[in-house]
Parts: sequence; structure tokens; C-alpha cells
Amino acid sequence: MQNNNQLPLSGIRVVDFGQQIAGPAVAMVLADLGATVVHIDPPTGPQWDHPANAILNRNKSCLRLDLKTDTGLEQALTLIGQADVVIESFRPGVMQRLGVDFARLREARPALITLSVPGFASNDELRREWKATEAIVAATSGAFTDMGFNRVLMGLNPSFSPLPLGSSYATSLAAGAVVMALLEREKSGHGDSIEVPVTAALMEGLSYNSIVIDGLPERYKTMREQEIEYRKANGIEMDLSYDALQEYLDPFYRTYECADGRMFYCVCPSHRNHAKRCLQVLGIYDELVAEGLPDVKNLHLPISEWDGETSIGVYPLPKKWADIISAKMKKAFLTKTSEEWGRIFGEGHIPGAPHRTTQEWVNSEHTNAAGLIVEVDDPEYGRMKQPGPIAWLEGLAEPMLHPRPRRNVDFDEALAVLRAGSPEAATDYAALQAKSPASRGGWLDGLRVLDLTNVIAGPHSAAFLTRFGAQVTKLDPVTPLYDPLIGTLFTFQCGMGKQSALVDITTEEGREAFNRLVRAVDLVVINAPDRQMKPLGLDHDSLQAINPGVLFCRLDCLGGPRVGPKSNYIGYDDIIQAHSGIMSRFGGPATPEEHAHLGTLDVNCGFAAGLGMAVALYHKLKTGQATRARTSLSAVTNIAQLPFAFDYAGRAPFDEPSGREALGNHALSHFYRTEDGWIFLDASPAELDKLDAIEGLAGIGQAEDRAACLRTAFAQAPSAYWIEVLHEADIAAAEPLAIETLRELYSREADGSVGIDRGSYAFSIYHDHPSGHCITQIDHYAIRPQEAAIKAVTPTERFGHSTRQILEGAGYRADEIESMIERGIAGTGWGREFLPS
Repeated sequence: MQNNNQLPLSGIRVVDFGQQIAGPAVAMVLADLGATVVHIDPPTGPQWDHPANAILNRNKSCLRLDLKTDTGLEQALTLIGQADVVIESFRPGVMQRLGVDFARLREARPALITLSVPGFASNDELRREWKATEAIVAATSGAFTDMGFNRVLMGLNPSFSPLPLGSSYATSLAAGAVVMALLEREKSGHGDSIEVPVTAALMEGLSYNSIVIDGLPERYKTMREQEIEYRKANGIEMDLSYDALQEYLDPFYRTYECADGRMFYCVCPSHRNHAKRCLQVLGIYDELVAEGLPDVKNLHLPISEWDGETSIGVYPLPKKWADIISAKMKKAFLTKTSEEWGRIFGEGHIPGAPHRTTQEWVNSEHTNAAGLIVEVDDPEYGRMKQPGPIAWLEGLAEPMLHPRPRRNVDFDEALAVLRAGSPEAATDYAALQAKSPASRGGWLDGLRVLDLTNVIAGPHSAAFLTRFGAQVTKLDPVTPLYDPLIGTLFTFQCGMGKQSALVDITTEEGREAFNRLVRAVDLVVINAPDRQMKPLGLDHDSLQAINPGVLFCRLDCLGGPRVGPKSNYIGYDDIIQAHSGIMSRFGGPATPEEHAHLGTLDVNCGFAAGLGMAVALYHKLKTGQATRARTSLSAVTNIAQLPFAFDYAGRAPFDEPSGREALGNHALSHFYRTEDGWIFLDASPAELDKLDAIEGLAGIGQAEDRAACLRTAFAQAPSAYWIEVLHEADIAAAEPLAIETLRELYSREADGSVGIDRGSYAFSIYHDHPSGHCITQIDHYAIRPQEAAIKAVTPTERFGHSTRQILEGAGYRADEIESMIERGIAGTGWGREFLPS
């Protein structure tokens, strides 16, 4: 059983009115971290009738109240009176109309923290009243349109995915925001009123899909992109088959069949060492070198200055070499089973993984041993495998691996639970408020962070902190390991708001510079497996010896609260997509595909690390203890698959929607063609009477084949008509929009503000971006506090741009800095151009 007293949020009391996924999931995360949570459902029970409610409500005391009655409302307000945090996830204004007015509650109790997680933003005048289900948010936000290069080339548009990505991003973002508001409250006594629209969270999570770089050099376009452009220019139909499409994939970034007939996903692009190790373990490296495989030493030069036509470690490879290498790799993979290759790659520090289903993931030896999957004795489902925590502190995580099952209580029991959860020595917030009026500053103003991360997830974690006022120094090696696609292009999203320095910390002088930087910060963050910590001097004792009290955060691929057999395997987003069943669900078990959105898990891993760092800061403020925050790609894949990532005796088959032909969950939750386009209908059987009453849909309730009936009906009128009449009947429906359309409608010149006041969508156009290209990006706008400030951060600066300034701040003289640069101990750039041409 979970012992809350050992956990960092012990003493925090939460009243959770959340429904569906995002709201209850935030409260679940807080409960996992030790908060006392009372969950309130309407009299008829949860709006979402699903076994996953057993996950969402673990560690909670659950009761039903009717807020439409005087007694129910009075009881709800009494419970809120005992709470530190109140959470709701209804449409804007619903709670206020029911009598729970967050503004009035905070006027009476300024220390209260309230969180709203609506589907669309409360200031989105067009959509705020829409029934915002997971699929409606995704369809409206471009998540189902032009869904990745594969689906475009196969001519599949729209596509559907059952992953609740919007809620998974909103969960991490909102939980992190609540903990930062708790941190601020300990300093000033003031709480906050926070809104995190699921739509905005989804847009931030899919930021790599919406970024546009004008004049992007051809060297960064994959074979798939080139084929799309060619077909569009020549009017050729997008009709590639799955098998034909495989030949357009880079050999280091594709699926291979193994001796057991199962598939293996190789993900070694852009990193010189990973690609070389891959070819060596496959036994074909020397053969390729003998055939003339080039090896360009400096990939950050313009291509016109290369000493070869391509190089190992380049992504994407030109077709000539891609075909040669992939043909040899196909033969090599057939010599061993997928499980054997998984061990060889993992132990050889090469990113790659066998494709597996979610059922295999949930029941695997590693996930269970590592605490990525936990077991809960649920009162309805019995012994149940559930996702483990998404973020934890080293040394304090063991209680999180023994969650208490959800428990039904009455009002008196719920009130007693909250009163018992009150800390013995509670902070006198009123006294703090008298001394410090609300600052209107950032929650993390003055926090100094040293960022040692690379690729996407790690850099996103530190970038996430900058909007709250954190000062981040990004430290990279003088000589890059990644090619410019991953090493530079990707940083336009995750390098924002940071100062960049290049230092070789493998040298004695570079190590001294590193030590000086560590002494000047409050927190250090890196993404790497545990085996690399001691050699890098980043283990707890070594760091504390340099700077006693410094906090640390580590992200990795397969890590969990405990050590499992694969904890030290390295990998990327795609590795966990393959391992955890996302690819088998998206493409179908026999023809797995990477989920079409770039950074699907990476970005949320960064958000979860931000949550972990906030928890570490809060814990240190309360206890004085320096801890190490943790999360992993494996931890966040579970929240992205929450409706599927569980098992118990007698569970229904793992037969959720999968494959390229899937266009919905069931007949009432599905894409349908209209007279002039498509709509997504997201209704439930309980709403058949409403559908029956709509002109053109009469008889749907009695139809034997509802899907056929709806296909015929929707084809008779345009999309606008159906959206209007469905919304009038309060049925969830939306036209699928393209991200390109959203950019056209909601982009503005970068103006030093964050688009929090602009509804559900806000893009900024940077005409004078440091890269020399005009770039359009989604704003960092999902978290919307009323009291604290959210800052518009600066665009990503060139690598090494601030090296001199940062070393000067570390106490080096100008002549010492110049000497370090001349000798390659420090650097001011990875090439003459920020984004090599």
C-alpha cells in the first residue's frame, strides 16, 4: 500500500471533478506523488465508462455528488474548503453554472490553486461550447490530416489514431503547472487559477509537425518528401502500397523482418557511431567500406564542400547508398530472431527494438521489473496491471510502485480523508500573503539550469522551464556527434530561450569549466542511461561534491523507478513506439508503422521531466533535500496509451482500432464522407435518441448496420450542414482541419508576447530568425495562469553564440577564453552556417 508520508506531495489535498482522461489523469499523477485526492463523479457515474477509470482513480477516494441539488453543492463546497488544489475538465463555464465559481473561491481563499482542463480554450469564441472529445480535438487540430509522409504517399487522408495524445500532453503540462504553483505558494502564500486547454497542449506536443522553415535546404528532405513533391508537381496519384513505401525509407530508420518472422525497428540515423556499430554487428560494415561507402569528416560544412557524395551518419542518405545498404541489412536481419537482435542492439549501445504489441509490453519482464508497469488490486477487475508513474524522485519512488486501489466513500468519509491529509505544521499562507503581494512574475524566476541534453526529449525539458522565467545554459561538445538534421534543425523547437556554449568537457580544462558552471546553477539536466552517470561525473556524490544542494534530472529511454533488464539500453521515441505497441496498433501488427507525428513521445517526456524538476524544487523547499528527478520515454508511452495499457484476468481482447484502414473507434465514433468533404462524428450509444431526432438521420437508432446508414445519410449534405445540426443537438462532431490551414488562420508576426489571449491556436512568424530562414512556430501557450507570468522566449540561438559570455560569467578572463577557443577546448560554432546548406 502506498505510504503518502514518504512522498513529495504529502500533505497536499486535491478535490478532483475531472471527467474523461486529462482532468482525472492530472489528479492521478498528483496522487501518485503523495497528494490526498477525493474524486467526485456525477450521480450517474463517470462520463467515460471504461476500465481505464481504475487507473485514473487509483490512490483516490471516490464519491458521487449531484451539484444540481442544494445538498450536493453544499457538500462539494465543503470538500473544496479543505483542499489546496481543485481540478475540473468540463467545458468553460460549466462549473460556474453549477455553483462552483473558481474566481469567488479564490477571492475568499487566495492560497487556493484551481486548474481547468477544457477541450478548447475558454477564450476560443468559436469552439468553447463544442463537445470536445479526444477525437474532436485531434481532428480540429490537424492531427488526422496529412498524417505523416507515409499516409500521404499511400493516399490515406484523413487518417485516424486512437491514441489520446491531447490528454497525454495536457496531463504532463497541467500537473507540472500545479506543482510550480504550489512552489510559488510556499514563497508568497498566493495560489493561482490555471487553465490548460487540451487543444493547446496537443499543438505544443505536435510542435514538430507544425513548424515551417522557409527555404529549407534540399539536403534535409527525405526520399518520401522528395517523392511527395514530385508527384504533386506532376499530378501523379498518391497510391504507394505499404511494401513499395518501405523502399523510400532510410536504411537506418526502418523495419526489417527477422528469422522468427517478426519485425525489428532500426533507428540509427544522424549519429555516426550508432550507424557504424549497427553495420558492424550486422557483419556488413567492412563490406560496405570496401565498396566505397564515403565518410565525410565534417557534416556541418555545406554539401558543396564535402569530400564525398554522402557519409555514414547522414540522414537522409541519397537513394543510391540507401538502396545498397538496405539490401544488405535485409539479408543480415534474417539471420537471427527479433529478440536476439534486440539483445545485440541493446547491449551494443545501438538504438533498435523488436516490434511488440501493447499486450506484450504490459506483460513484459522489463516493464514489470522496472516499475514501468505496476499491479493494483482493483475492487472491480481484481489484480490489474497498470501504468507506473510518469515522473519520480530517486530514493523516494518505491511507495509509488504500490498504489492503493480506488475506494468508494460517502461524503463524511471523503471529508475525513481530506482533514486527515492536512499536514501537522501547515504553512501560514495568510502571513506570507501579508508580506508578499502577488508578484505577477514567473514561477521559476531566478532558477538557473545547466542543460547537457541532446536530440528532442531532453532539450524540451529545459526549454519547457524557460517560459516560467528559468535561465538555461545549454552546454554542448565542441565537435557534434549528430548530423545537422537532428543536431541543429530539431533545436529550432527545443533550444528556444537558452544561451548556448560549446565546451569539450572530456579535457582537463573543459572539465574545470564544467565544474564552474555546475557551481553556478540550481539544477542540472541530462538525457542518458544510468551507466553513463559515473564516468561523466554526474552521479549524486560527484555532483554534490561540486555544488552541495544542486538538483539533478535525468531522462532516458527504458528506465523506470527500479532497474530492469533493459534499463541501460539506449534509444529514441521510435524505439519505444515499436517496443510498446504503438506502431503495431497504428500500422497493424503485420505491417507496423511509426506513429506519424514527429516527437510523439519525445515532447511529452520533456514535459514529464519538467514536472519531475518542479517536484524536486518543491521537495527541496519543503525539506532541504537535494534529489534527482527522473522520467523516461517508456514511462510516458503508458500515458499516451492509457485506454489500452492495462491487463487483468478476463480482460477483453486487445483489439482496439488499428491499421491504416481504421477510421474511428466504432460506427458512432468515426470519419464519414459528406457531400463536399469529411466529418468526424464522436457520439455514443446513449445519444442515439438525439441522432434520431436530427433531420436526415431518422431511424439510425433502429438500423442494423449503423455505419452503412450513416455513410448514406452524411453523403447527402455538405459538412457545414452536418456540423451545424450535430452541434445544435450537442453531439460531438468536427471537420478535419489541416495544420497548414491552422497556420494560415492563426499566425502573426512574432511580437514578444505569448498567444495565451488568442484562443486555442497561436503561431508566431520569425522573419529574422538567427538561422537566416523565416520560421513559423507554435507558441508556448498551453499553460495559462491568471497570477503568474508566462514569458515569450527568444528563438534558438546559434550553437556557441554565447560561449564567451558564459565563460566570462564563470570567471574566465578574455585572453583565457580566446586561448580555449584556439585550442578547441571551447567553440563558437559547429560550422560557418547555423543551418548548413
